[in-house]
Amino acid sequence: MKKIEAIVRASKFEEVVEALAKKKIYFFTFYEVKGYGHEKGESRSYRGTVYDVGYIARIKLEILISEDFADDAISAIESAAHTGEKGDGLIYVTLLEKTINIRTGNTGAAAINA
Repeated sequence: MKKIEAIVRASKFEEVVEALAKKKIYFFTFYEVKGYGHEKGESRSYRGTVYDVGYIARIKLEILISEDFADDAISAIESAAHTGEKGDGLIYVTLLEKTINIRTGNTGAAAINA
């Protein structure tokens, strides 16, 4: 089992969801996050004063997936979120030591398919 975490532009989120659906990956968690990185956020001017808006809105996806489908998920996210500009996002992949479905008690890949 693997856990894929991806931070993508909010404007690319729907394209990422569609790309995952084409690979038959429908189960994931997502939430809005803010960050600060190379893109440095926006500056806005109001009445002659420049304000740093600072944080950049992004969407973070978390996908628990069997190793058989991990590469498909990664390639789907990467291709759908890519613009070629700073701020496209990051993908993190980690191994899961143990996964347990609370309702069924199933473990491993069976835990996410129950």
